[in-house]
Amino acid sequence: MSFKHVAAAAAITAAGLGSPAWSADAPAIVLVHGAWANGSSWARVVPLLQARGVDVIAVHNPLSSFEADVAATRRVIDDQKGGVILVGHSYGGAVITEAGNGEKVRALVYVAAFAPSPGQSVNAIVGAAPQPPEWSKEIHADAKGALTWSSKGMARYFAPDIPAGEAALLAATQAPLFAGAFDGKVTSAAFTHKPSWFVISDNDQIIPPALQQAFAQTMKAKTVHVASSHVPMLSQPQAVADAIFAAVEGSR
Repeated sequence: MSFKHVAAAAAITAAGLGSPAWSADAPAIVLVHGAWANGSSWARVVPLLQARGVDVIAVHNPLSSFEADVAATRRVIDDQKGGVILVGHSYGGAVITEAGNGEKVRALVYVAAFAPSPGQSVNAIVGAAPQPPEWSKEIHADAKGALTWSSKGMARYFAPDIPAGEAALLAATQAPLFAGAFDGKVTSAAFTHKPSWFVISDNDQIIPPALQQAFAQTMKAKTVHVASSHVPMLSQPQAVADAIFAAVEGSR
């Protein structure tokens, strides 16, 4: 065997030792997207998780109401054979807060997410600010109450730390959100009785980092800070995957 082949084999072995595969009874990872997105928003995180041999399922929520999104997420959770690590981004954090109360859910991971307390909605949290967020002027409502971002607004506020072409693609492929979904109230917060992790995006212009920190403190979550916009799963996928790895290990 040549030196080149020996070096390559050693590198592969070292990588395997650094990232061992999980056992067959490891929990499945269920990923819940936020508003204006679908399951493909996790495309950069999924391969990093699958490389460890774990089952990964990205939910496609209808975004037609909070209740419908919770129901869709619960169907995926219930369909898993064993335990689940439930991960939510942005509005998806509200969804996992409600949907994560089932027995199969071992831990929660919030990624630049909302985490409403019982009786709270996302709109109640946003509306508590002294004035509407600057980005709200970039949201358009059609005649049926479906909300979408302008391309300019998505690039400036939502995802400024990914290439311009990718931000334009996000805008073009965004999933409209029914406005009433943000009014759905959490009835029972899973983070009050489930171990939780929180990826705080320090450059987030959608959910202020200080608000994310407050959510994390309320749930006594283990926190990870990333120098990211509102989409760390796109701009910092390894950091997000590492937080999920920590939740898997910490929930055993």
